[in-house]
Amino acid sequence: MPDEDLKSSSQTVMAAGQEPVEVPTVLPVLPVRDVVMFPGVTVPLAIGRSRSLAALDRAAEGGFMIVATQRDPATEEPTLGDLYPVGCVVRILRIIDARRDGKQAIVVGVIRTRLAPPIEDDPALLMRIDPLPDLETDSPELESMWKRVIKLAQRVIDLHDDYPDEWKSFVSGIPSPGLMADVIGSTLPLPPEEKVALLEETDPARRLERVARNLEREVTIAETQRTLSTQSASAEMDPERRERLLRGRMREIETEIGENDASVREADQLRAKVEAADLPEEAKSQAERELQRLAALPAHAPDRYLIRTYIEWMAELPWSKETEDLLDLPSAREILDADHHDLDKVKNRILEFLAVRKLAPEAKSPILCFVGPPGVGKTSLGRSVARAMGRKFARASLGGVRDEAEIRGHRRTYVGAMPGRILQSLRRAGTRNPVFLLDEIDKIGADFRGDPSSALLEVLDPEQNSTFSDHYIEVPFDLSHVLFITTANTVSTIPSALLDRMEVIELSGYTENDKKVIAREHLIPKQLEAHGLSADRIEVSDDAIEKVVSEYTREAGVRNLDRNIATLMRKVAKRVASDAASGSDSNDGIRLDADFVSNALGAPPHLPETAERTNLPGVAVGLAHTSHGGDILFVEATVMPGGEEITLRLTGQLGDVMRESAQAALSWVRANAPALGLAVDGLEPSEIHLHVPAGAVPKDGPSAGITLVTALVSALSGRRARGNVAMTGEISLRGRVLPVGGIKDKVLAAGRAGIDTVILPRRNEKDLVDIPEEVLEKVAIRLVNTIDEVLDLALEPAPG
Repeated sequence: MPDEDLKSSSQTVMAAGQEPVEVPTVLPVLPVRDVVMFPGVTVPLAIGRSRSLAALDRAAEGGFMIVATQRDPATEEPTLGDLYPVGCVVRILRIIDARRDGKQAIVVGVIRTRLAPPIEDDPALLMRIDPLPDLETDSPELESMWKRVIKLAQRVIDLHDDYPDEWKSFVSGIPSPGLMADVIGSTLPLPPEEKVALLEETDPARRLERVARNLEREVTIAETQRTLSTQSASAEMDPERRERLLRGRMREIETEIGENDASVREADQLRAKVEAADLPEEAKSQAERELQRLAALPAHAPDRYLIRTYIEWMAELPWSKETEDLLDLPSAREILDADHHDLDKVKNRILEFLAVRKLAPEAKSPILCFVGPPGVGKTSLGRSVARAMGRKFARASLGGVRDEAEIRGHRRTYVGAMPGRILQSLRRAGTRNPVFLLDEIDKIGADFRGDPSSALLEVLDPEQNSTFSDHYIEVPFDLSHVLFITTANTVSTIPSALLDRMEVIELSGYTENDKKVIAREHLIPKQLEAHGLSADRIEVSDDAIEKVVSEYTREAGVRNLDRNIATLMRKVAKRVASDAASGSDSNDGIRLDADFVSNALGAPPHLPETAERTNLPGVAVGLAHTSHGGDILFVEATVMPGGEEITLRLTGQLGDVMRESAQAALSWVRANAPALGLAVDGLEPSEIHLHVPAGAVPKDGPSAGITLVTALVSALSGRRARGNVAMTGEISLRGRVLPVGGIKDKVLAAGRAGIDTVILPRRNEKDLVDIPEEVLEKVAIRLVNTIDEVLDLALEPAPG
């Protein structure tokens, strides 16, 4: 039957009172939390979620809908899989507008129904009803059970002084055994899953039997309470005797309703899990103590859940499970090369570790720290290392973590306590020797809840982590088999004690040739697959890749390159889909060239600007090293005559060290003015203004010293700085050029910006070995010892 015809059809069902009722075949579904609806029972329901309100509006007052109970009350937008398989068709007696956005509906249950696959799920969940009528049975056993339930219910009413006697007449007047089981079952204090099991049962005799067992428990509890109340009223009862009496009655109740057997079974299952986990002696003793505590507690004790959860954690941690390392070095190299281009320093370090592991299996694992700008592949490299070694991979992001308990866990005295991220990740990995990536370790915070970096001192120390103590587990766990890899953009924010425990491996940015290879071998195949495009029909030309790399990306990594390639693939996907829709699809394929890139990506955001910025005196090009890799910066100087003495104004959000460099630069220029061909009288009185553009970005460090001197001399002498020359180096008051850091990233940045000459301190010559040959072919390196050498290379000759 078509869906539209199905929605308008109806069928006759036998309601709880055994009268026929005409019900639509398709009804909206109302998911509810912690409420199980039974036929014949009238219940008020509070409704506030948007899909629930849509279901109520569709049914309307006097209409019908299906009420189904959620498995997890925390689920906000439940689907069919989030609901128990059986619900109840209800009639809406009245709808009341509540405060704010909610409503209240008074409904009465009509008949059980199975939940079928939904016909529609927006805005309300619609499904076809599948009624579950009661089995027709008429036996002496059913009649006997019916009378027994009536007696038990009346006994419960008698034992509770706050229950009116009229309820006994109401119970006696219920016309059928099935309705009797539903009405009384809906009032019993049972968890939702037990009530759903009662709702699923279509045999009235079995339903009555379940209700009778629970009523017997209620009678026993009520009689115990009355006995205790009577004894307490007649004489003061010894507290110990009172507790013994209560515990004895509870055991009798549990044995009578079968819960004692369930508790024993649960303890046996947990003990079997603990034995299978092969725990160390200390952990095994702790688990055994907790199992004994669990066995001594009654079934409904609140501590049972906490103890059971703790024992499950103990049993599921990988105390002795580990994977076997793949120690085939050529195979590991192939995997690393297949996943990542270049990065030879990291790859060689991993191969060295495997070689040591092969010769000395008990050697301790190193603690590696990959430091580099965003997008160079630090996180994905961790996954590649795990694949090359044949180990499981675990990852925990530490960015923004401020609570020590995130690392060490919470003590079990706290509500909702659980282990820290270290043991949680190991449990998910399932082995005690995974490759464990601690991402963004440079972005850990600290506040009143503790300092997570201090907790990491034990985790990342090979001398201590064999006895790592989590506050929740409370027994030592051996982390010495884990290969920890941390990642960071900069080491400046990592506490020195933590940094000292790690072996730092720097990952510099990629060259343009590197990016072209990565785009061709990794990014383009990935984006073709992600956009459902065939590599046989899409051709990306070399000039297209070169244009994207040179004009649309200038970061050290490849994330922007990946995004731009994704943009190109979306344009191609749109064209392919449009051609297919219009019937003009051909097998010629699509070629992406430089013109296609220009049309798809628009105007290039990165164009050479050094010549334009330095065509006036007073502007020099410097090099900086940031957490995002290397970058070029411009230093601008201007001289304004006037005032009573020479003054220096600094702008551009400069830090203290950079401000002191500017003061040193001015002092050197004033001291050497005659040698520079500058009239001393021309410096005083005047105001000299030094500005470093991109004023919203903080800048600091001593490496701009020679750039500041060059800009000052250029402004005072009228000689322009060469636009194709960039520089970095610290200065001294005696005119010496001192070494600085980040040389590789700075030279790579100069190459990306089109600079062809870079001035470096001579004492940084040792760092040139890390710079790729292809960059050194494009960028000429000039090594200097003094500021005079810098000025000769950086400034154009004096006019005339």
